[in-house]
Amino acid sequence: RSCNPPVGNLATGRTPVTLTTCGQNSTELYCFYPEQNLLHQVSHGCGQPRCTKCNANQPDNSHLPADMTDDFFANPVSWWQSAQGVHREEIRLDFETEFYLTHVIAVFKSPRPAAMVLERSQDYGQTWRPYKYFSVNCTATFGLQDDLTEEGSMCTSRYSDAVPCTRGEVIYRALSPANKIEDPYSPEAQDLLKLTNLRLLLLKRQECPCHGSGLVEKPQRLAHYAIYDLIIRGSCFCNGHAEECELDNRTGVMENVVTPGSVGFLREPGSCVGVVHGKCVCRHNTAGDHCEKCAPLYNDQPWKPGDGKTGAPNECRKCRCHNHADSCHFDLSVWLASGKRSGGVCDNCKHNTEGHRCQRCKPGYYRDRGKPMSSTEACKPCTCQPRGSVNATFSRSWRCHPKTGFCYCKPGVAGPNCDRCLMGYWGFGENGCRPCDCARDCDQHTGNCFNGYDNEPFFNIPIGGRIPDLVQTPSNESEEEWKWNDHEQGFSALRHPEKCVCKEKVLGSVTDFCQMKYAYVIKARILSAHDKGTHAEVVVKVKKVLKSGKVKIARSNRSIYPESWTNRGCTCPILNPGTDYLIAGQEDSRTSKLLVNMNSLVKPWKAYLGKQVSDILRTGCK
Repeated sequence: RSCNPPVGNLATGRTPVTLTTCGQNSTELYCFYPEQNLLHQVSHGCGQPRCTKCNANQPDNSHLPADMTDDFFANPVSWWQSAQGVHREEIRLDFETEFYLTHVIAVFKSPRPAAMVLERSQDYGQTWRPYKYFSVNCTATFGLQDDLTEEGSMCTSRYSDAVPCTRGEVIYRALSPANKIEDPYSPEAQDLLKLTNLRLLLLKRQECPCHGSGLVEKPQRLAHYAIYDLIIRGSCFCNGHAEECELDNRTGVMENVVTPGSVGFLREPGSCVGVVHGKCVCRHNTAGDHCEKCAPLYNDQPWKPGDGKTGAPNECRKCRCHNHADSCHFDLSVWLASGKRSGGVCDNCKHNTEGHRCQRCKPGYYRDRGKPMSSTEACKPCTCQPRGSVNATFSRSWRCHPKTGFCYCKPGVAGPNCDRCLMGYWGFGENGCRPCDCARDCDQHTGNCFNGYDNEPFFNIPIGGRIPDLVQTPSNESEEEWKWNDHEQGFSALRHPEKCVCKEKVLGSVTDFCQMKYAYVIKARILSAHDKGTHAEVVVKVKKVLKSGKVKIARSNRSIYPESWTNRGCTCPILNPGTDYLIAGQEDSRTSKLLVNMNSLVKPWKAYLGKQVSDILRTGCK
């Protein structure tokens, strides 16, 4: 739900600034009528005035601005008093940050002003706007209608009578029937309630109408403003995302700075009981002095204030950074492109990751499939042999493939790390490997031809030669990641001679397909290949059996046997590791082998292709 901090007295612990204070330069004599006479016997006269001295530097004789905002229960008869004879006086309270105002109460010791303006600033005193005008005659003084006769007017005469001559109140309510607010965090509410400074302009002094009172010898000694209490009710401003506030440690104490030409007597530093502090203790994954922004890692959607009307908290949502970033920022273009579902972009991805969500390994690293993407070790450095690998690939910054770790090899070079020659090549060096001048393989160091086939090396190239699907993968590839099932192992050498070119069999008409009389039709994933000297053996994982003959086929790992075997270590048709294929071919029932040759149908698996062949097998071939 949305949150509301408690309301308190914003003036507590803060010292107003005034233009003058009695006795600020030297001791001065002032006079006043006893309070009991003014409260109870005005019709019979004010009685004889009493006179005493005022000196701002003598605690027992001072009436400082701070006396307006002290504890009025502990100090009920303390007050601030202006210098004698002034008509225009200013009382200003400067806050260290933004607050919400609910109402203002000023309790005067002197008669209330005949004209006064209550103003607020929302930009730390740069500009001011009126809250309310107060006057005994609104039309004559300010050219405004009196709200006693015209509801909603900016001026009132309600609080401008000279009577009572002491303890007369001036009250302003920010929220009134004329200012109805449904959502206290809406822009309209903020424009009305939010403030950084409050100012009372006392524009015209008036005397107490003491009937029958005698002439005073020096009437100027009675000519001053005096205020017992200034109460400013409000709360810290938290956009609906906090229920309490604390002292901002950056500022320490909150006493006002005295500007030239003004008087402000500062209290000793320290936190006062009942002080309304301005730094919000944010909830809903928000941050800032006023919870005006999302926390560093919670910018996946636009920040919003709490909804004071419906109670919706409008929490900030965490970015998906896979634990590789400490912060993220909101990007409008990403937000719009996602259909307004996610707009967070992770900042400064760690642990060798990159991307909007730190979801892929940065150049020079590849994804370790044995660890979750949230692991600090999800990306491992490429381990390419410098002499056998190429620096300039289709993406110049990639040293190895970011999903497999396989390196990009120079011509004639093989191995995941490009650290040896392909079968049929020799002379591993800076320029790769050279072709053997032999019918079969040769010694990889000397180039001398082999006469026998005693060795069975691991054949580390894709059947058919090149792997265009890997070499041409765009850098902004789909986030759908390759997944290897348990106990499966892929292999590759991603640079191969251009001599491995195969003419593929195409899926023609129903008649053409049926005339081939394929013994088996399967969906299989290519896992690895081995050179058996006289033939190649390709290990596949059978995932679906559409047709089988005399050789029993189970959905498990098994071998298939390409018949087209060249002296360059290539087979046809092309079979790329890690790829699912539709394979239709013949069988050798005597040896229980599944065969693949140039008449076989080998196509990368597509759902529609599988359905098409299934329909042909079911209805077309009789």
